[in-house]
Amino acid sequence: MNIPNKLTLLRVILIPFFIAAMYITQIPGNRYIAFAIFAIASITDALDGYIARRDKLITDFGKFMDPLADKLLVCSALLIFVDFGLLPGIAAIIIISREFIISGFRLAALGKGRVIAAGWLGKIKTVLQMFMCFAMILDLPFGFWTYVRLVLMILAVAFTVISLVDYIFKNADVLKEAA
Repeated sequence: MNIPNKLTLLRVILIPFFIAAMYITQIPGNRYIAFAIFAIASITDALDGYIARRDKLITDFGKFMDPLADKLLVCSALLIFVDFGLLPGIAAIIIISREFIISGFRLAALGKGRVIAAGWLGKIKTVLQMFMCFAMILDLPFGFWTYVRLVLMILAVAFTVISLVDYIFKNADVLKEAA
């Protein structure tokens, strides 16, 4: 088990702690604890990929588990935000649907012995989703904070759709091969 894979596993292990911190409101500063956990998990996402590429430690486990860990983290957060009334359900549906569609594409490509790397639009989407999550986790009591959350949500959803369309067009041959 190399360091990038351990970081990926750490991200998965942190998810229940993030969920607990969000829901156990009796803990003073629970949102700040949840923010810290989510931030650490987000950093492991960037760090594991960087180390794996830098040190040539890319494994089949990492190729499979890293995107899955990301989806588990983000989907957990989105469902909590919908539950708390911070995020419209349609926004969560769009973001989660995109992740399932891309996962399907990646599985189809993998079946053909091909690995599809994430593109720049997907990376921008990820960063915007993380910032949106940070803003919703904190849910600061300032009037302008509602607008910050709204703008980040709109940008995250827009780049989710844009990156999906880009991904489908760039990898349309995967669908043709799979059919």
